Parts: sequence; structure tokens; C-alpha cells
Amino acid sequence: MATVVAQPHFIFGLRTDVSNNLCFFDEQTVVFPSGNNCVCYNTVQRTQRFIQGSEKSQGMRALAISANRRYLAVSECGGRATITVFDLQHEQGRKRKVLTAADTPVQEFVCMAFSPDSKYLIGQTGGPEWMLIFWLWEKQKVLATVKTTNSNNPVIQVSFNPYNNTQLCVCGTGVFKLFRYTEGALKQSSFAKVESINFLCHTWMKGERVIAGTDTGRLLVFESGDLRREINADTDKDPNAPRITAILSYSKGFASSLGSGTVCLFEKQEEDNYRRIREIRIPSDPYSSELSLAESQKIDTMCISPAEETLAISTDRGQLYSCSLSSLEMNKEAHAHFEFLSQSFHSKSITGLSVCIQKPLIATCSLDHSVRIWNYETKVLELYKEFQEEAYSIALHPTGLFILVGFSDKLRLMNLLIDDIRTFKEFTVRGCRDCAFSHGGHMFAAVNGNVIHIYSVTSFENILSLKGHNGKVSQAGVLDDSRLVSCGMEGAVYEWNTQSGKRVSESVLNSCSYTDVAFSSDCKSILAVGTDLTLKEIQDCQVLREIPPDEEAHTVVAVSHSGRVVFTGTSSGTIRAIKYPLPLQKDWIMYQAHCGPVTKMVITFDHQFLLTVSADGCLLMWKIIDKEGRGLMSNRQIIHTEEILVTKSDLEEKNMLELKMRLEELQMENEYQLRLKDMNYNEKMKELSDKFTQQIESLKSHQQECEHQKSSAEVTLNHSKELKDLELSCSQKLMVEHERYQDLQRKYERMQEDYEMQLKAAEESRVQGLKEQTQLYEARLQEKTQLLAQCQEDAQQQICDFKEIIKQVEQDEERKIHDIQIKYEKKLHTEKETNTNLKGETSIMTQKFYSLQRQIDDRCTDISKLKQERQRLLGLIRSLESDIEDLKRQISGHEKTNQDKVAEIRTKMQKSVELFMCCHG
Repeated sequence: MATVVAQPHFIFGLRTDVSNNLCFFDEQTVVFPSGNNCVCYNTVQRTQRFIQGSEKSQGMRALAISANRRYLAVSECGGRATITVFDLQHEQGRKRKVLTAADTPVQEFVCMAFSPDSKYLIGQTGGPEWMLIFWLWEKQKVLATVKTTNSNNPVIQVSFNPYNNTQLCVCGTGVFKLFRYTEGALKQSSFAKVESINFLCHTWMKGERVIAGTDTGRLLVFESGDLRREINADTDKDPNAPRITAILSYSKGFASSLGSGTVCLFEKQEEDNYRRIREIRIPSDPYSSELSLAESQKIDTMCISPAEETLAISTDRGQLYSCSLSSLEMNKEAHAHFEFLSQSFHSKSITGLSVCIQKPLIATCSLDHSVRIWNYETKVLELYKEFQEEAYSIALHPTGLFILVGFSDKLRLMNLLIDDIRTFKEFTVRGCRDCAFSHGGHMFAAVNGNVIHIYSVTSFENILSLKGHNGKVSQAGVLDDSRLVSCGMEGAVYEWNTQSGKRVSESVLNSCSYTDVAFSSDCKSILAVGTDLTLKEIQDCQVLREIPPDEEAHTVVAVSHSGRVVFTGTSSGTIRAIKYPLPLQKDWIMYQAHCGPVTKMVITFDHQFLLTVSADGCLLMWKIIDKEGRGLMSNRQIIHTEEILVTKSDLEEKNMLELKMRLEELQMENEYQLRLKDMNYNEKMKELSDKFTQQIESLKSHQQECEHQKSSAEVTLNHSKELKDLELSCSQKLMVEHERYQDLQRKYERMQEDYEMQLKAAEESRVQGLKEQTQLYEARLQEKTQLLAQCQEDAQQQICDFKEIIKQVEQDEERKIHDIQIKYEKKLHTEKETNTNLKGETSIMTQKFYSLQRQIDDRCTDISKLKQERQRLLGLIRSLESDIEDLKRQISGHEKTNQDKVAEIRTKMQKSVELFMCCHG
């Protein structure tokens, strides 16, 4: 077991074949798949933590993050597809649960979604099953499954209603369905006819409203699963109907991709309408050979931060972009642009990898026509440039100022300038698959088919041509300035003397095509890997040690400078750390790294990092540490230089730009001083104007106060005079009214005496009349009481008589009902038996019909006779069926008669009750 281990440190790249491959964990952290890992990237601190994929999976297929941002679901395809739920709040992304499709054979889950309360999870399987599975994931319990579509109509997205845990939406090619989980099953609740519409994405708005995007640029609004209307996205101006590949709702409305490289923001208006308010574009790439290539990227995924501050997107070319929504609100321009979320990544297989000793730089090239220079200390992309041709190999000069790149047409030596990669020498080496500088940097080796050319860096002359390989040379590694090792597809490993051009040693194994070689740390042996799935140690033209073959082929090899460990990359994308000297058995530490074959592997000169690249387009940095977690100590003291190359024309242009900027700054400063003086003068004028205005207002108010005092005095004098006149007049009127009051008081006393006498006489008359009425009504009451007693006796006698009558009537009716019931039950039983017999005869006749049909097939000569027999039997069957219908109608008539009898009995009983009530009333 190796005492030196590797720990994933940082990765550059994005998996584009993973559904929903970008989501926010918090305001500063995004989660995306890269290699065979899920990466949690902090955009402020520029740090990453890794959630590794399963060992035996065939790669990730989809991601989903819970509504509370705590859980991440990762689906992985393989012989048995799984969904793994990780706890993101745990530092190492602790694995919580692994979900499977129970007994259903599933190869992959193409998309997933968590419920709003994060308790449930749905997963959509791929073809041919296309099953939607509903889990209570914490208990790993499958609650329900349902088939959503067929192989001709694949499903692209599934989601939960954010306001309802039991309602789901499924969309795809000719598919838009709503399901509801009820009574332990998923039941379809909408049946919209959308077979001719290809849906690419959807998002939930409030309630049961869903907005879906199509491949023809339409935004369709569904209410409870029914198509209600279409949102005008102003796409008529574009003749090439833009595809709406991503859509996302937020508090103010929704965001939607609208064609290549464009996201439009829609704001909610009154009456549930939406208006397009802003457009955000992916900017053109100044370093690309095709300026429109960046703008033509398809947007795969959109996500928004929890506080809705940042909108982030991923594209089909493996790039991540973001835009601040808060800054958009401040900037009222209609158009805005995205910025890179981290760095610009490779979008295709990385074919070359190299490092230098004087700078912390990494050089990579790719089939996406780009060359990129990375800084592994600051973890940023220093330079990159796209070319017209594919790049197959790259070598970084030890000074870090030049690079050698093997393109499909030529081998180019280029300068690394401050902001550009510029070619200054070309060599006629087509499709160079490997190249390398000598340690001193004065020579370089380049592979040309089965020949290795060695050139001088100073004179650019071809010093040597190393010939001997019968097949294509796959790797040429330089140990120092005098030795070079190479391997070929024909199974040969050669060691060369670069001074004389002669072979020093060789090892040939025709059954193996070697893919990579490396010198051991003591320079005595060569480590080689190839298609025979083994790792070989070759010394003195003999295979000294060999690790037995495994299921996965080793593709690349690198040896640590300490010599204690050998790192290899495999065809499945894993990295292995093997103890050196090599063990006799399969003894190694395996790390999940990439999702494609590892194409190159390098250890930095300071022994701190292992760098790996793969066909998946990702560059992965590994921290080399011991088992205690400490970094390795290097015997070399490496000092990184900061010098860069600048051409004279670039420097002059830069100085001119600086002078122009200085002139513009001075002009702006002078204009600012003038504006400042104008503001001061205007402020003084305003102060004086305000002062005089205040004085004028003060004088006006004083004048108004004096006028008010004068008018108040005049009013007071007039009121005093009027008051005296009123007092005199009122005194005279008061004397007259007092005399009138005395007269009225005397009249009132006389009237009161008269009324008292009349009231006394009326009271005596009333008492006498009351006595007479009382005697009269008491006599009448006595008569009525005697009459009531007589009536009660008569009524009691009538009640007894009526009870006896009712009892006799009830007994008679019950006896009649019982007789009728027995009679009709017998008839019903007889009819049922007859019906059963007729059904049996019908069945027998049907069997005879099928028997006769078979005889028709066997005896073609009797066709006419059997047809007549068949017609006769069919007529008999129809006759029997009509008899059955007649019997059914008779039964129905009997049942109706029975119901009429019951109704008649009920009517008589009601009459009896009414008679009883009358008797007691």
C-alpha cells in the first residue's frame, strides 16, 4: 500500500451530459458535476470540496437539490442504476441513502426532483421502461410507480408543484402530464392533447399554473394541466425559431432561455400576464477564432441563488456563467451580459498537458481548438486562445515563456505574452501526438508518425531524427538533456541517446500497444503501460516487475520525485497510487477522478500537485500528501519568476493607451473642476435669494398682523354698542313675557281642578261595569265547561273505535302484502332459472358456432351448407336473446307492480296515521 496518497484539490471543467448540472447551495456556493465528482465551489473564496461518485458506476446522469438546500441527489447509470442522496451540510458530503428501482430493471434515471418539504423524491427512468418512481427517500421506500411515456417520446424533465407535495409534472417530446399521488398510487390528472409539441423544459408558478418551453420557441401557460394561452416572447423577429431549453421561476416572474446564448426576464403584470423586461446575453469571446461561437452556445441549465441575487447558467460547451440580478435593477439598460462564474473550461477532450519549473503554470490543449494556460497556485486561467485547427500535444518551456503545440497541420512554437499567445515559428510536422522540451530548454523533441525529431530552440534546426519504431510513437519522454525514452503502438519501448541519436536499450512486446512511459526516480528503470492491462517495470531491456492485469487498462503513468509511489490513470477515469518498488500483487489505492479515459498525467516540479486530464475535458489538481495529511517536502528550492514577454509594438500601444487614458482623465478632471465652481456659485446665489425672500416674507407677515389688530379694535367697538342695544330690547321683551306667564299659570290651575272631578266620576262608572261583566262571563264559563266534559267523553269513545278499525285494516293489508310477495318471489325465481337455462343454451350454441367455424376452415367443399347452418344458428341465438330481453322486461314490469303495491300500502298507512291524529286532535 502506498505511503503517499493524493487528495483532490481543484478541478476545471463541467460535465455537459448530466441533466440539471448546476444548482446553488447558498449565496456563494454552487454545485456542479466535473469528472466523476460533484464539486461544491465557493465563488468568493475560490475553494472546492468534492463529493465523489460511486466506484463501479458508469458515470453520473442527473442532479437534483432539495428545496431546503441541504440534500443533493445524484443518479448514476450502470448495470443497476442508483440514486444517492448526500447531506451537503456535512463537510465531506456524507452519503445518506442509496435508492434503487426495487425489482424493476433500470439502466439510468434521466431526471429527478425533490418535493417542497424535501421528504419525497421522484426519479424518471430511461427507455424502454420510462417509469416514474415516487420514493419516501429517508426510508428508501417506493410509494408508487407509473409509466409516463413510450420510447418514441422521451421525458426530459420532472418536477413537484412547490405548493403541493402530491402533484407532479412530466414533460418531454410530445408529453405534458400532471400526476397526483393519492390512495397509494400516481394518477394522471390532466389529459392535454400535446402529441405534436416537443417540450424541452417547464416551471411552476403559483397554484397549479405551469409555463412550458418548446423547441419552436413557444412559451405555453397551463392551468391545472389544460393549455390556456401563449406568452408573447417576441420571437417573430428571429426567422430561426429559437429553442427554449431552460426556464426558471422566481418571485418577480420567470427567466427563460430564448435561443442561443440569450436569457430573457419576464415580469408578472396584472391579470396574470407576463411582460418581457430584460435580456441577458453571453458575450462574444475575443480570444476565439469565431466570434459568434460563444454567443451561439445552448443554455442547458439555469438556477438562481436563495436570495435571488444571482442568476447562473451552464451551456452545452461546458461553460458556467453568472449575472447579478441586483445590479440589473440598478442598471436600466435593456441588454446585459453574463460573466464567467469561475473560469473558461475546455469543452472537448484534453489531449496535451505540460508544466514548467520557473512558473506555477499548467499548459493544456484540446480538441476544442483551444490552448489554455492555468496557474495552479492562484487557480485561475492566465491565458487562452482558440485556433482554427485541433491541438494534439503541448509542451511548456522550462522558463514558462514559450509553448510548443502540435496542431493537425503544423507544429508551432509560440510566445506567451501578457494577454496573447502568438506564433513565431512553425515546423512542418503534421498531427504531432507528443512533444517535450529538454530540461535546459535548448532542445525539444516532437513525434512525427514513427519518427522522433529533435530540434534546437535557438537555431530551429532539426538536430536529430530518431528512427526505429515500426508503429506510431505514442509517447516521447525526456529524462535529461542526454536521454529520451519512447514507446510505440507496435509494442516497443526504446531508450535513446540524444547526443548521438543511438538506441541505448529496447524492450519489444508485440502483443501490447504501449500508451505511456516514464523513468523511475533513480533513472535506472522505465515504467510502461499499455493495452495488455499491466504496469511493467523495464530495466536493462528486460521486464523486471509486472503488476497482474486488471479489468481496466492503464493509460498513463507518472512517478513521484521521491520515488515512493507511482501514479497511473485508467481507461475508466480512475487514478491509482501504487507503492514503489512495485508489489507483486494488485495492491494500490484507487481514487474516483474522471468519467473518461485519463489522457495525460504530470507531477509539478515542486512535488506538491499531481495533474490529470481526461477525454471528459476536465483538468484535475491533486494534492500529494502523506498518510498524516502533510505535504511532501522537496529537495529542490524552486523560485518562481514573475517576468513576462511583451513585444515592442504591444508596449508602445500600451503606453499610447495609458497616455490617452491620462489625457481623458485630465479632461474629465478639468470638466469636474468647472462643474464644481458652477455648483459653488449657484449655491451662493441660492443662499442670497433665500435670505432676501425670508426678509420679504417677514415684513409681509408683520404688516398683516398690524392690519389684523386695527380691524379687531373696530369690530370690538361695534360689538359693544350692539350689545347694549340688545340688552335693553331683551329687558322689555322679558317683562311682557312674564305677565303672559302669570295669566297662563292661573288658567292651568282652573283646568286641573275640572279634569280631576271628571276623572273621579269615570272611575266609579268603570268599576260598576266591570262587576256586571264579571258575573256574565262566569255564568257562560260554567256552561262551556260542562259542554267540554261531554265532548271529551264522546271523543274517547271514538278513539277506541278507530283503533280497532285500524288494527283490523293493518292485519288485512299485511296478509295481502305477504301473499303478493310470496307469489312474485316464486315467479322471479322461475324466471331466473329460465334465464340461466337460456344463457347456458346460448353458451352451448356459441361453442357450436366456433366448432362449425373450425369445420369450415377444414372442409372448404361444404362452405355453402355450413354458412346456411351458421345463419340458422345465428337466427336461433337472436331469438333466444330476444326472449331473454322479453323476460327481463317482464321482470322489470313485475318489479314496478311490486313497487306500486308498496306505494299503495304506504299511502294507506299514511291515511291511518292521519285518522289517528284526527281522533287525538
